[in-house]
Amino acid sequence: MVRKFDFLVIGSGIAGMSFALKVAGKGTVALICKTSLEEANTYFAQGGIASVTNNLVDNFEKHIEDTMIAGDWLSEREAVEKVVREAPGQIEELISWGVDFDKNEKGEFDLHREGGHSEFRILHHKDNTGAEIQDSLIKAVKRHKNIEVFENRFAVEILTQHHLGVTVTRQTPDIKCYGAYILDPQTGKVETYLAKVTLMATGGVGAVYQTTTNPLVATGDGIAMVYRAKGTVKDMEFVQFHPTALYNPGDRPSFLITEAMRGYGGVLRTMDGKEFMHKYDPRLSLAPRDIVARAIDNEMKNTGDEHVYLDVTHKDPEETKKHFPNIYEKCLSLGIDITKDYIPVAPAAHYLCGGIKVDLNAQSSIERLYAIGECSCTGLHGGNRLASNSLIEAVVYADAAAKHSLSVINEYAFNEEIPEWDDEGTRSNEEMVLITQSSKEVTQIMSSYVGIVRSNLRLERAWKRLDIIYEETESLFKRSFASKEICELRNMVNVGYLIMRQAIERKESRGLHYTIDYPHPKTKDTL
Repeated sequence: MVRKFDFLVIGSGIAGMSFALKVAGKGTVALICKTSLEEANTYFAQGGIASVTNNLVDNFEKHIEDTMIAGDWLSEREAVEKVVREAPGQIEELISWGVDFDKNEKGEFDLHREGGHSEFRILHHKDNTGAEIQDSLIKAVKRHKNIEVFENRFAVEILTQHHLGVTVTRQTPDIKCYGAYILDPQTGKVETYLAKVTLMATGGVGAVYQTTTNPLVATGDGIAMVYRAKGTVKDMEFVQFHPTALYNPGDRPSFLITEAMRGYGGVLRTMDGKEFMHKYDPRLSLAPRDIVARAIDNEMKNTGDEHVYLDVTHKDPEETKKHFPNIYEKCLSLGIDITKDYIPVAPAAHYLCGGIKVDLNAQSSIERLYAIGECSCTGLHGGNRLASNSLIEAVVYADAAAKHSLSVINEYAFNEEIPEWDDEGTRSNEEMVLITQSSKEVTQIMSSYVGIVRSNLRLERAWKRLDIIYEETESLFKRSFASKEICELRNMVNVGYLIMRQAIERKESRGLHYTIDYPHPKTKDTL
């Protein structure tokens, strides 16, 4: 089956849905969801969204400086200035779509402060900001007559000249995207979705690690598809591990203990109750995430413990329950009363700072293909994402992509020559066993050798092991029917390869990429 839309949006978080809402007045939109509209990284974002709103004490220059410092000066200043300066306007648009940010008794935004921020500038909705944004956007999307939502669909490949028999390499100057092959797992059929403009908003890569705060659909699908189509992918070595995921070995994904809890006054302690952040950074528990995650990782390795503690027992119990109701309830369900007990926490893979390289209009290196949200590399985050900058980046670049694509869409036509998917192949129960086992092996390799602290030896060992899985997976893909499971495995292997390769290429410790072979001068004495 062939479907045609002006805009094809792959991904249903804040990035994909806000873009869809911005362009739907000018054309038809297909919104592709891997599972349901609700299951996206946005939904699980607890802390909030960063924007300068209190101009009495805050300003754009402070937010820009904080972002550059957190990114270890690898952030692209043009991208940083764009996001920071356009943030207030996008906050107003989110509010117009129904997003309700908490306010104080004076009717002003109740702003939080998080690690790396010099001022209180985090807008939030209790401790479930992402869910509030996601729910509001879902309602707006469902009301729009020009947006057709396709839930439980899986993008297999984007369509380029390659599918017309043309040889495409990374040096090909004018690769174009004509849409995507989309799998309906219920029927097992791969359908052709032709589009004038395609937007990739597929989220992150956390599921390639054993321990992650991401939903398990975060297998790097968009990044892998664009890489296979010879698009430019950048900064994959910068994987952010959230310092404080709730330690509960039965949970995958891990439940996030928001950074706002440290901004609220939470103190990190070892299992014997001792504070330790003073050994690593003068900002203590409010240091940027990469520093805090490495500090916790180091303390755990020194003691052999599987977690540390986050302590908010010194804070007013009623205030704690008011600000963090979901965390309070989750911990209470495990027998932990956070107003009286320490919270066991450990780092978990959380956010990818790299991805599909895009310009200030969110255009990728492939014509007619845009990328926004966590799957993109705008240059904002550099070596390390500043807390709560990601949601605002998504809406700012959704706006940029919408404006640019609307200005050029009349120049594009549907490519009617794209062939339908060749669905020859077989499937067996044995193949499913192999796919499941290989997926586990990928997460074990990534967590063991490509985690918070790396080395040349670890990366080399990971490379050799992943190479074997790559050969097995490609062989299996070629002889099997397309399935969500084999496609996800293929994408995980591609993403793992990109993280390793770009980590190997960076011969320094910088931002989130820390290697014992090239220690950073500021951390070599402690880690």
